[in-house]
Amino acid sequence: MFSTFFYTLKAKGLDVSLTEWIALHDALNKNLCNSSLTGFYYMARAILVKSETDFDKFDLAFEECFKGVKSDNLNITDRMLEWLDKSEMTELLHEEERYWLNQTEDMHVDKDDVETKFKERLKDQDSEHNGGNYWIGTMGKTQFGNMGGNIGGIRVGGSTGYQSAFAVVGARKYRDFRNDKMLDNRQFQMAFRKLRQFSSKLDIPKTELDINHTIDSTCNNGGYLKLEWERPRKNSVKLLLLMDSGGTMIPFTKLLNELFWAIHKSNHYKDVKTYYFHNCIYAKMYKTPECENGDWIDTDWMFRNIDSDYKVIIVGDAAMAPEELYSESGNYRGPNGGLSGEQWLLLLKQHYKKVVWLNPKMAPGEAPWREAETAIKKIFPMYKLTIDGLNEAMVKLMTK
Repeated sequence: MFSTFFYTLKAKGLDVSLTEWIALHDALNKNLCNSSLTGFYYMARAILVKSETDFDKFDLAFEECFKGVKSDNLNITDRMLEWLDKSEMTELLHEEERYWLNQTEDMHVDKDDVETKFKERLKDQDSEHNGGNYWIGTMGKTQFGNMGGNIGGIRVGGSTGYQSAFAVVGARKYRDFRNDKMLDNRQFQMAFRKLRQFSSKLDIPKTELDINHTIDSTCNNGGYLKLEWERPRKNSVKLLLLMDSGGTMIPFTKLLNELFWAIHKSNHYKDVKTYYFHNCIYAKMYKTPECENGDWIDTDWMFRNIDSDYKVIIVGDAAMAPEELYSESGNYRGPNGGLSGEQWLLLLKQHYKKVVWLNPKMAPGEAPWREAETAIKKIFPMYKLTIDGLNEAMVKLMTK
């Protein structure tokens, strides 16, 4: 049993050393948990987990090993939980809409009947669903999923609404502690500070106090103050931000707004330019997130007028039909300019030296059900829009 727990912890991404594992067994031999499962949980977490960012991973492993989460009862896959992870949608559903949505099904709940239906849907479902009255999804009318208006039933992941579900599957208390979670404004700003390393020193007089060298020189001078000066820094980073807007990106509107303001409020850039696209980059780039026809610039103009030394951050979920990427007529919203979306992306890569793609819902590896995303990963380095993902993207932009 305990060896399984060890390998499950490893599988969830926890770095458990042999010393820590032996310490846990020593604590068990001394009965420090008083033969209590709850006591064992807190004892094991105290010994094995080094940071609160790993609490969620520990909980997932503990539930799997000791509370039967992976039994045949209500088995939820990671892919299903990914489909249901739509916390950004909660602000789109007003209280009045919740009230009327709640009137669509009988208030009486037959638990056995709901569980039977749930298992049937879980077995047959092979795609993500939002709304509707049949599948497991978000904002729907069924008695399972999350963020719907139904009273009673089974909540799968998400956050509580009416607190009326008789079963909760996949709820994770510490998921917001993770360093691979979605970002907020402060975390965006912290990550973008890394770009200050691009700042160059001007060949001008040294007029700014260099605190570190002043401390060193003062110590080396027997404690007598010796001031050291440095040349002022000048922000040299020029940033081009290209953001997917509308359609499947609507659930991430708040997140993208945080990103936009974090960049534009920052003083770490010499220049920032922002344009928008829908699904893929084509012959036109929109000036506003509404992506209205006519309110745009030519992508060729962008290549000619925005220099190749701009660092480019593309933000989008890469959720498009294959023809939108490969066909010369795949742009449903505007002109293609005689090229496919893939060809426009390759031109972008050819023009700009440093490009990264941030994806708020990136699938791991080569996901066959996300063909366009897999293809784009072969063109640009793609990172998930999380704390770790953004930090990795910044490092990529800084690499010469």
